[in-house]
Amino acid sequence: MVLYVGVDVGGTKVLAGEVTRAGVVLRTARRTTPGRRVSVESVEDALTAAVLDVAGGRRIAGVGLAAAGFVDAAGERVMFAPHLPWAGEPVRERLSRRWGAPVALDNDANCAAVAESAYGAARGASSALVVTLGTGIGGSYVLGGEVVRGAQGMAGEFGHMRLVPDGRACECGMAGCWEQYCSGNALVRLARKQMAVEPTVLTEMCDGRPDRLTGPMVTAAAESGDLVARQAYAAVGDWLGIGLGALTSALDPEVVVVGGGVSAAGDRLLDPARVALARSLVGAAHRQPPRLVAARLGPEAGIVGAALLARAARWSGSARAALAGRSAVPATRVAAERGDYRAGVRGPRRRRPGRGARGSW
Repeated sequence: MVLYVGVDVGGTKVLAGEVTRAGVVLRTARRTTPGRRVSVESVEDALTAAVLDVAGGRRIAGVGLAAAGFVDAAGERVMFAPHLPWAGEPVRERLSRRWGAPVALDNDANCAAVAESAYGAARGASSALVVTLGTGIGGSYVLGGEVVRGAQGMAGEFGHMRLVPDGRACECGMAGCWEQYCSGNALVRLARKQMAVEPTVLTEMCDGRPDRLTGPMVTAAAESGDLVARQAYAAVGDWLGIGLGALTSALDPEVVVVGGGVSAAGDRLLDPARVALARSLVGAAHRQPPRLVAARLGPEAGIVGAALLARAARWSGSARAALAGRSAVPATRVAAERGDYRAGVRGPRRRRPGRGARGSW
């Protein structure tokens, strides 16, 4: 079987996976992201380890890389990444040489949006807003089956909308960005703050060390009924709805899909978001708010979309021509019309993500 690997790299982890032509994830490998304040080589070493682990010595036909950062319109460079050390780096070419295989590069949220439009919760929608909540916030807007990328390929950086003037400092260098109030980092920060004043199982889960508290711990505590964890999710959900209200006013999508590790909480996150969205939407009394749903592909959406990008690039000669609206064929139909994704058009048969995949970011 021809091997295509999708790789999703964010602020805390690298997730690589073998993805079939039907969008099924067969095997995955994980590595910890060293962070922003390390060398580029350290990050690319982690990527390489994950890719080689998935390949298991087999020849790789192509790799799709979903990067949490600003990817240029040509799909060659990561121009800026708030949580990673890349800055104008020729990532695609360098990793292609290192891995000995073609590499297709795109923003992580764009990859997730392509996957959800082809196989998931946005399938069949005329317009879809896809928001991913992880270390920060990623976003993408799909219109008529194509990702809207903007003049420089950097559209969709919704997490850096400034919702609170002179608010919390953000890794991007600004202050008051949406992701400072609605993300995995925000969730953990809120829970840590309440740990100091309210009894919570989180104290035991992190061995009394708030600095060791993680997002999956907060998710597990919320599912067990812990009040502090549930309050943290309610607060993040409220901010999610506020930001989505602003985006809905601007873009008027048919459906809003929320993915990323934080979305593992499901309606515990989305119910307060729905309330806040309706409350903050301009003209709410005279319009129907969009459907707000959880991503169907879960935290693996990025690697599925990245692998789709790599497959499309193999025959088109240009991933951007296939997926950026520079061809006449919408992104969600590129592979399907060649027969590569017939099962995916009907809806893929996917293995259920493991517990680690579901709750991590």
